[in-house]
Amino acid sequence: MPTPSSVERVLFVHFFRAQNGREPVREWIRELGVDDRKTIGEDIKTVELGWPIGMPLVRKMERDLWEIRIDLHGRRIARVLFTVLGCQLVLLHGFIKKSQGTPLPDLSLARARMKQV
Repeated sequence: MPTPSSVERVLFVHFFRAQNGREPVREWIRELGVDDRKTIGEDIKTVELGWPIGMPLVRKMERDLWEIRIDLHGRRIARVLFTVLGCQLVLLHGFIKKSQGTPLPDLSLARARMKQV
């Protein structure tokens, strides 16, 4: 069985960076509690090491846009929307899900950011 240090990454994580230099997904993750940050980080790493990966962890939303489906403590759900450019996994938007479907403003924001990368 390979050790974590011997596993080669398929993708390399990059945070979307706005023109003003801010990285909104990184900032959102930093605002969360330690347990939530750890869970989100582990799921992102699973995608990074195992791409391509499908349900239940990753769901394709539309062309070039996917979501990482993250179960947090306390029956909460987070989503991280991303795109893949070459060998880069670009994290576009993250949010705590509060409704059944993906809210249109969150999807629209991810689409707009995707056009900027």
